[in-house]
Amino acid sequence: MFTARNKGRLALGAVVVGAALALSGCASGDPLDSGSESVASETITVGSQAYYSNEIIAEIYAQALENAGFTVERKFNIGQRDAYLPSLENGDVDLFPEYTGNLLQYYSPDTTATTADAVYAELKDALPASLTVLDQSAATDQDSYNVTKEFSDANNLTSLADLSKVTVPLTLGGNAELEERPYGPAGLLSVYGATVGFSATGDTTVEDLLAGTINIANVYSADPRIQTENLVTLADPKGLFLASNVVPLVNKSIADSIATVINAVQAKLTPEGLVALNVQSTVDQKSSADIAKAWLQDSGLLK
Repeated sequence: MFTARNKGRLALGAVVVGAALALSGCASGDPLDSGSESVASETITVGSQAYYSNEIIAEIYAQALENAGFTVERKFNIGQRDAYLPSLENGDVDLFPEYTGNLLQYYSPDTTATTADAVYAELKDALPASLTVLDQSAATDQDSYNVTKEFSDANNLTSLADLSKVTVPLTLGGNAELEERPYGPAGLLSVYGATVGFSATGDTTVEDLLAGTINIANVYSADPRIQTENLVTLADPKGLFLASNVVPLVNKSIADSIATVINAVQAKLTPEGLVALNVQSTVDQKSSADIAKAWLQDSGLLK
C-alpha cells in the first residue's frame, strides 16, 4: 500500500499525467481500458457516506479506476460531511461521490442557485482550495414531487407546470417542515401558480400517496420506491428545487489523473439508472460490489 501520499503527490502526479499522455496515442477508444502497461503508480483512496446509494456510486468509481490500472483503497461508510470533508481536505481520502446542491449549501448556506448548471458553477467557486469537482451527472438524489401513475394519467400530469391545470383538490404530503420550506406549498403557488393543501405525513409519505390520502408526495429522487411503486416524478422546469446532481468531489492534486476515467462513469449515470441501482440493493439485496460490476459491464465501461 502506498503510504507517502502527500510527500510524493506532485512527483507521482507527473508520472500519472505522463502515462495518460502516452496512452492517448493508443488505438483503443475505451477510456477505461488502459492496457497492461499503464498501471498507475499512485493509490487512490475512495470514500463513501454511510448510505447504501452513495456506497454503490463509490464502488463504481473504485472498480472503474481499478480497471484503468489504478490501485484503489476503499474507505466506505465514513459518515456525514462533518466526518469526511476534513479527510478530503487533508488528502487522506482522494475521491468521494457527492451531490451538488447539498454540498453547495454546506459551504454556502445562503445560496440562491437552484438549477443544475447554476448550482454546479457556484459550487466550483465555493470549494476549499484543495478540492475540486469533476463532471456532474444527470443522476440526482434530491427533493422531488411524485404522483401515482394512475393520477398522472388521469390528469395529464408530468410536470409541476401542469399542476395549475388539475381540477381536483391537491394535497401535498411530506415531513412537517416541508410546509414552511421555500419549495413547499408557497413555492408551488409562486413559481407554478398551483394551489395545494398540505399534510404532515412524515415517514409514511409514500404509503399515504398509495392510499390516496394525499396525491402529491415529497420523495428523494433516488428513492427505490419510485420504481417499485411505479411513481411518476414531476419535472421541475423552473428550478423550484435546489438541484443536487451526483458529482465526484476530488482532491485537486490528483483530479487530472483520474478525470477521464471518472467522467466516463458520470456520463452514463442517469436519474432512472440510480433508482434502479438502489432497487438492486434494497429489494434484491445485492452487494455494492456486485451491483457496481454489473452496471459497469452493462454500460460498456468494464471488460
